[in-house]
Amino acid sequence: MSGADAPEPPRAEPAIRVIMMPKDTNALGTIFGGVILSYIDQAGAVEAHRTVPGRIVTVAMREVVFHAPVFVGDLVSFYTDTRKVGTTSITVGVEVEAERGHPGGPRARVTAAEMVFVHVGPDGRPLPIPGRR
Repeated sequence: MSGADAPEPPRAEPAIRVIMMPKDTNALGTIFGGVILSYIDQAGAVEAHRTVPGRIVTVAMREVVFHAPVFVGDLVSFYTDTRKVGTTSITVGVEVEAERGHPGGPRARVTAAEMVFVHVGPDGRPLPIPGRR
């Protein structure tokens, strides 16, 4: 097995899981990278909201390298963890894994990203995260 196909040890429930559909494919028949990036953003926001109440905005998505393609019918899981909580920002890690063809099928590590979100008020300006100074 290559590193991209090696199964990961069991972990907590994913922030989100999505079955990939034909509408999300590119001309090569694989899922557009931008679709995966959108789900990474959503999964990161789910994790950030576990710590930060109210409004958050994405300010950074650090390097994303795709290690394996995603196909129609894959069940894609987005696992998250909080890495740092600052005064107004929160850094979240997102790991993406695809189960090929059906739930319980062979797994492939797709990509990972580190994201930074900022807690903002109604005016869009940064606000301190409650409980942080």
